[in-house]
This record gives sequence, C-alpha cells and structure tokens, in this order.
Amino acid sequence: MTLSHLTIALDIMGGDHGPLVTLPAAFKALSEHPQLNLILCGDQQIIERQLSNQENIDLNRLRIVHCEQQVHMDERPTHALRNKKQSSMRKMLELVESGEAGACVSAGNTGALLAMAYYVLKTLPGIDRPALISSVPTDNRKSLYLLDLGANVNCDSETLFQYAVMGAVQAEEVAGIANPRVALLNVGEEQIKGNDQVKYAAQLLRDAKGINYIGYVEGNDIFTDCADVIVTDGFVGNIALKSCEGLAKLVMHEVKRVSNKNLLTKIMAKIALPLLRKIYLTVNPDQYNGASLIGLRGIVVKSHGNASADAYLYAINEAVNEVSRQVPSKIKDKIESVLMERQ
Repeated sequence: MTLSHLTIALDIMGGDHGPLVTLPAAFKALSEHPQLNLILCGDQQIIERQLSNQENIDLNRLRIVHCEQQVHMDERPTHALRNKKQSSMRKMLELVESGEAGACVSAGNTGALLAMAYYVLKTLPGIDRPALISSVPTDNRKSLYLLDLGANVNCDSETLFQYAVMGAVQAEEVAGIANPRVALLNVGEEQIKGNDQVKYAAQLLRDAKGINYIGYVEGNDIFTDCADVIVTDGFVGNIALKSCEGLAKLVMHEVKRVSNKNLLTKIMAKIALPLLRKIYLTVNPDQYNGASLIGLRGIVVKSHGNASADAYLYAINEAVNEVSRQVPSKIKDKIESVLMERQ
C-alpha cells in the first residue's frame, strides 16, 4: 500500500467518550495527513451531525459505515465476540481483513478488541499469540518499546521469544533503530534469577541469530537507555505501564499544587514555565498513546479508553506510520527467517 492510498478505519463509538473524542481527532488527522482517507465506523446520524459543523473537510476522503451496535467498556469479551457482529469495533476489523483499510484504531474495550482481532484477522504464520506493544520515554529522549502490555497474562518461553522478535521488528521499522537491543524484564540481572519461563526464553534468545539480545533488565531500567525493546508477559507489562502512567500524573499534579501554594511559588513557576512545559511534554502519557496489537495479519492500534482528542490523534498517527512501514509483512519475514535458522 502506497502513501497515496492510505486508508484507516476508526471505531468512532469506542472509548469512555466516544464521538466527542474520536471525531475531533479524526478531523485533525485529515488536516495533518493530506494522503490519508478515513472510514468512520459508528452511528451514522451522530457522525453526520458533527460533520455538518465542520469547515474545510474534504468529504471525498471520508466514508461512513453505519453500525447498529456498540461494544461497551464493561462488556465481557466473549459476549461481544458472539453478539456484537454489527458493532463499530467488529466492522472496523473486518475492513482491515478485507483490505479496504490498511489499519484500524479503537479506544474501546481492550478484552473485546483482543478477542475480535484474534478471531477476524488471525495471527501471522509462526506467531502463537499477538502482543500489545507501546513506546515509553527514556532519559536520553529516545523511545523504548515495551511488550506485552496485557494481551496475554500467561506466557510460556516460546511466546516470550516470539514477542522479542516482533518487538525488534517494531523498533527497527517504526522507530528506525538499527539492530535494536532486546532485553527480558526480570527481578535481577543475574542469570540465576527469574522463573523458568524467563530463563528458558533467555536461552532461546541467546541461541537465536539476527536478534541482538543483551540479557536481563530490572524495572528501574525501563526509562533508561539500557535497551530498545523490553519483553515481559502481559500481567507484569500491564502493571508496569499503568504504574508508570500513574507516577507521571502524580508528578505533574504535584508540580501544579506546589506552584500554586503561595505568591512566591507562583512567581517562581512563571519563571520556570518554559522548563516545566518541556518536562511535561516529555513525560505526558498522551503522546505515547496508541499500543499496537502486533502479530496479527493486519494493523490494529489500541488507544486508551479515557484518551483525549489529542491522545487519540497520536494513536491514529501510529497507525499511519505502521501502514507506511508495512509492519506485519516485516514481522512475517523476520519470524520466518528466525524459525528457519532454528530449524
């Protein structure tokens, strides 16, 4: 797919705020990417009502797919998979499966999205399970990729090995990191530490050609430049990511609270405003919104459910980047090469 024919499907109804967030982000994405076309999946009446209030929108770059159903945030994944075949989430995935869209983005129910994506798109050859991957900031302003972020809470050694291969491709193709350094998240850097799954995964990675495996890292290494890809299971990865996001929000909240404490702190905060804004832009979780569900036969980007319009725009931008880089085909080629070497 060339950049002149870049189409992305959006789940307009998904997330905590639905069209109030997804549609403004979609309109802004159109203005930022002249080559982009969007397929808006959701309630046609709601979409058209908001469209009528927009100026300078090229309607030729928009297509509406009316969906009678919506997957709710508290809905069980199995129920959504069986009973929400006319939902905006399901239609979005089917557009990717049919080739009408090169990627899709949803802020909806994570469990339902994982179940539907696995069912509709299937995994690439050689991949047992998909993984959620996202970038996080490091202390030298580079991005580090962390996976799995919650797609699979229980992972065996082979799955962790596959995650490492996929993460390396993501870092190389999307972030442009040559020969990315891959590490396993563990309770210590010593080889004797960790559970059996991590130890055997480490052995698989040491033996693999074409993977720049550097060993174990600990939780306090996530924001350093010690690696380009850190691999763990979905249980640990999800807790690590949510803890990081919570800490970032706490720091920003405390800066605001202390800055408004009295007249002196207000004056000092005003003087330091450029520096504070720079720090805020570095740690703001919004700009790292958009976890990719990799390992599938199509590109699926998951936005936070409570994302703002700006944060949802970052997720759309991630999808645009992955389509232009053709990430699934690169993962397919890499996994085939690694499996052949192992055989």
